[in-house]
Amino acid sequence: MSGKLLAQADGADLQPVNILVDAAAATKTFPSAHFYSVGAGRANEGLRADWQQQLKYIQTHIPFQYIRFHGIFADDMGVYSEDKNGNPLFNFQYIDVLFDFLLSQNIRPFVEFGFMPEALASTPQTIFWWKGNISYPKNEANWQALIKASVQHWVNRYGLEEVKKWYFEVWNEPNLKDLFFAGTQEDYFKLYALTAKAVKSVDESFKVGGPATAGGEWIPAFITYCKNNAVPLDFVSTHNYGVKSGFLDHLGNHTTVLHSDPLAIAHSVQKNRKEIMASAIPALSLHYTEWSSSYTPTDPFHDSYHSAAYILHQLKAIDTAAMNMSYWTFTDIFEENGPRFTPFHGGFGMLNYQSIPKASFFAYKYLKALGDRQIVTNQPNLLAGKDSTGGINILFWNYTNTHPGDTVSNQAYYKQVLPSAAIAQVQWQVENLPPGKYELTIRKTGYENNDAYTAYMKLGSPQQLSKQQVAYLKEKTADLPVFSELVQVANDKKYNAALTLHQNEVILIQIKPQTKNNSKKK
Repeated sequence: MSGKLLAQADGADLQPVNILVDAAAATKTFPSAHFYSVGAGRANEGLRADWQQQLKYIQTHIPFQYIRFHGIFADDMGVYSEDKNGNPLFNFQYIDVLFDFLLSQNIRPFVEFGFMPEALASTPQTIFWWKGNISYPKNEANWQALIKASVQHWVNRYGLEEVKKWYFEVWNEPNLKDLFFAGTQEDYFKLYALTAKAVKSVDESFKVGGPATAGGEWIPAFITYCKNNAVPLDFVSTHNYGVKSGFLDHLGNHTTVLHSDPLAIAHSVQKNRKEIMASAIPALSLHYTEWSSSYTPTDPFHDSYHSAAYILHQLKAIDTAAMNMSYWTFTDIFEENGPRFTPFHGGFGMLNYQSIPKASFFAYKYLKALGDRQIVTNQPNLLAGKDSTGGINILFWNYTNTHPGDTVSNQAYYKQVLPSAAIAQVQWQVENLPPGKYELTIRKTGYENNDAYTAYMKLGSPQQLSKQQVAYLKEKTADLPVFSELVQVANDKKYNAALTLHQNEVILIQIKPQTKNNSKKK
C-alpha cells in the first residue's frame, strides 16, 4: 500500500533517498554500548532531590544499567578520616544513601575510585570548584585499607552476588598530569596495582580496570604493565570528546571547535579496539566511561539540536567495538566549574536544570524505542528494530557539520538560531508486513522539533526562566507525533510513503499492529 507525501520543501532541489526495511529480515541484538552506562558529575550531587528526580525521569524513559561519577572519596562524602594516631576511620553513611537510591532505580554504580581524601593526600593539589584532591596517597597501606573496607561494606550491605555485577575503575584521566593526577604514568600504574589487588582481596571475581585516560591514551603500555607484573585487569576504560583541542576546561574559559571528522569518536574507539586486540590480553572489553561532542560544560553544541544526529552517527559507526559508551552526562546538575548562571549554558546534560529535555535526550529515547531486536540492514544513517508488539521501528537521520571552521568557536557559532535546510526527499518502504491495520506514528527531533534551545533563544535567552517559560519549553519538548494515523497494509505486505529530511534532523517512524486501544482513527 502506498502512503502519502508527509512533507515537502517548496521549490527545493532535494537529493532522493530510498529507505527499505524488510520486516522479515534477520535480526540480532542491539549493541550493548548504547545503554550500558551514563555519566554524572560527582557523588555528592547525587544526594540532591532535583538530581534524584531527574535520574528517575531518565530511568523511566531511557533505562541505563550503570552510572559513573567522580568524587566518591571526596571530603564532601565524609568517607575517610584518621584518628590522632593516623589510623583510618571509615564512614559510609552518605554513600549508602546514594547507592540505595541508585539501586532503587534499577541502575548500578560503575564505581570510580577517586579522588584522594584530604586526610590521606600527599599534596594539597585540587581540581574543580568542589576541590577534588588529585594526589597520590601519603600512606599506601591506608589507601588499600580504604578500598578494601569500601568494597567489603558494599558486599555486606548489598550481597556478594550483587557486587559481582559492579565495575571498579581506578581514578580519572591520570594522563592529564597535575590536572587530574599529581604524578607520572609510573605512579598511576603503581596506584592501579595497589587498588586492584585490594579489590580482589575481597573477592577475586570482582571486575577492576583502567586506566580511565583522556583521549584514548596509555592503553598499550597499561595492558603490558598489568600483564608483565601479574596485576589484575578485567577491562580497559578511557575517554574522548569530539573537539579538536585539549582535554579539560573545568573553569569554562576555553573555546572549542567541533572536530571536522564526522566520526571522530568512532574512529578513536576503533583505534583503541585494535590496540587491545594487538595486546597480550586481546579479549579485554573496552569501556568508554566518558564521551560527548565536547569536553567542556560550557559548549552550546551540547544544547543544540545538532547533538542528536551527532550522537546517533557515532553510535551507529561504533557498533560493537566498545562494550560501553557512557554518555557524559545525564544532567546539567554538574558543578565542576561551580553552579551555572543560565538555564542553557552548554552543559553536558540530556536534561537542563529545570528538567527540560535536550536533543541528546531524544537521541537516546528514540534509540530505546527501536525495541529489543535489531533488523539487519546495511543502509547508512539508519537503525531499525522490532519490539514486543510486533511493531517495526525505523530511526534515520542526517548529520551535517555546518560549523564554519577553525576561525569560529562553538561558543560563538552555536549561540544563535540556526535554521535547518531541507536536504533530502526520502522514499521509505517496509516490506513483508502481515496484512492488517497498523498505527503509523512519526516523531522528530531537529530544528524546532523537540528543540528547547532554539525556543529558548527565541524567548531572548533569559538569564532566568519564569514558571510560565519553563512550562512553555517543556510543552515544546513534549515529543508529540508530527504525524499519526491508522493505515491498512494490503496483501502485497508493503507500506511506503515519502517525507522531507532536513540537515541534522532525526526521524523515528513506528508502525505497530492495531489494538483495541488504538483502533480509533487519529
